[in-house]
Amino acid sequence: MAEESGEKSHDATPHRRQQAREQGQVAYSQDLGSAALLLVGVLVLSYYGYGVIDHVMLFMERQLSTGGGSLVTDDRELIVISDSVLKTFGVGMLPILGVMTVAGALSTVLQIGLLFVPDKIQPDLSRLSPLAGLKRIFSLQGVVKLGFGMIKILIVCAVAATVIQGRWNELVYASELDLPDLARLLIDVIFATALWVGATLFALALLDYGFQKWKFEQDLMMTHQEIREEMKNMQGDPQIIARRRQIQRQMALNRIGDKVPKADVVVTNPTELAIAIQYDPETMAAPVVVAKGAGVIAQRIRKLALENNIPVVERKPLAQLLYKEVDVNRPIPDQSYGAVAEVLAYVYQLKGKKMPALRTA
Repeated sequence: MAEESGEKSHDATPHRRQQAREQGQVAYSQDLGSAALLLVGVLVLSYYGYGVIDHVMLFMERQLSTGGGSLVTDDRELIVISDSVLKTFGVGMLPILGVMTVAGALSTVLQIGLLFVPDKIQPDLSRLSPLAGLKRIFSLQGVVKLGFGMIKILIVCAVAATVIQGRWNELVYASELDLPDLARLLIDVIFATALWVGATLFALALLDYGFQKWKFEQDLMMTHQEIREEMKNMQGDPQIIARRRQIQRQMALNRIGDKVPKADVVVTNPTELAIAIQYDPETMAAPVVVAKGAGVIAQRIRKLALENNIPVVERKPLAQLLYKEVDVNRPIPDQSYGAVAEVLAYVYQLKGKKMPALRTA
């Protein structure tokens, strides 16, 4: 009933997955990239940022003071000093920004791999429609996304409040600290809060990616009719394929009809396989497999053998070996000489003839 109603009950085929990827349809979570970028940025800043801040503060202290210890008051000199401070700060931040850029790129590549879709670069004017935007906002997916966003905000606020609560006593007595110590305390609290918030967002983003992956797989699932249409497009019409196979089978049967009557013996398995063997010591160096087949063709070979008074001998291991290892119109291999000679000797004995000696192929 599911197949008749068109329900998507089959996993996506590799061809369907490839088509979806070429169209830019992949499992991707924007939250995972943002959370990874935030978490890596906080970790790098907590490890490397203090050195940058101390370096900039020391540089500012030196630049803003004259040799006698008085502050610089000239506007032009202040502009020059500020420019130097910004350059120093910028150079110090380059490694941090570089690591964050690499982390952002990796978060995308690890999710979807290397993918370039030119169609996605082109502007889509339909997305500028206010009506389409309202439909996206008030759709089921939009409502779910909004709800998840609200829950995420509440969780982040709870985590931040918990971290600050743990450092509350330090913050209460912060007014008694000197300005440098106060600044360092505030920076510690900010980094600790940002680190826990980043870790929380990353965990929530992993859940979001899992949901996006599940939804992507559900959207890719196919109906029975879609699978049939795909097979038809890739391999051709099943009726044409069946007709082609029927013609090939008929041609094989016609060839068998010419070859089997000339054989000396037919070796069977006993019903699944049939191999027709011919041996003419004057023209052949070794016995030759003139016809072989399984199923319907094997039945045809046995029928022709009986109609032409050709002995049918049951030898299961020999039939399996010849069917698997020897092509039609090819001599039998050396390792099968003994078994084939035994069969031929039995056949010649039935006919009252002397068995000719087998020569090496």
